[in-house]
Amino acid sequence: MSIAICPGSFDPITLGHLNIIRRTSRIFDRVIVCVMYNSNKTSPMFSVEERIDMVQRAVYKYPNVTVDSSAGLLAEYAKQFPGAVVVKGLRAASDFEYEFQMNLINKKINPEMETMFLTSSGKYTFLSSSVVREMARYDADLKGLVPDEIIEDIREKAKQWRSS
Repeated sequence: MSIAICPGSFDPITLGHLNIIRRTSRIFDRVIVCVMYNSNKTSPMFSVEERIDMVQRAVYKYPNVTVDSSAGLLAEYAKQFPGAVVVKGLRAASDFEYEFQMNLINKKINPEMETMFLTSSGKYTFLSSSVVREMARYDADLKGLVPDEIIEDIREKAKQWRSS
């Protein structure tokens, strides 16, 4: 059985993320979307638990996709799934440079870990969670940027941020 791990902070999950997950689910027998704690992001919009819930609601239609989380290093997490391939989405050349560097570090920690890069579909090359968070802060329309199932969650959280 082929296994893929799609890691990310998913704060929140976007249609770009979902596009990579959907395409990965066509290639691999099992896909684990791993919501990672990102130490570089000091104030996430959503808790890990909230992100897991939103990702689960976004991927429900893909029977071979499950959701998990990890507060550790991806290379260590991947050791639980021998032979699994980490799948990362790339939007631009700058993503490749960063992900290539991370791949080299991960291989040092877990030499068995393989990484596969999928380029983003053209219509999502501009899209990131940080763009969505910024738009939500200004109460902009999020339709076509994030799964419909989570738009209200983002609006509510942004409203809380604006009123605090």
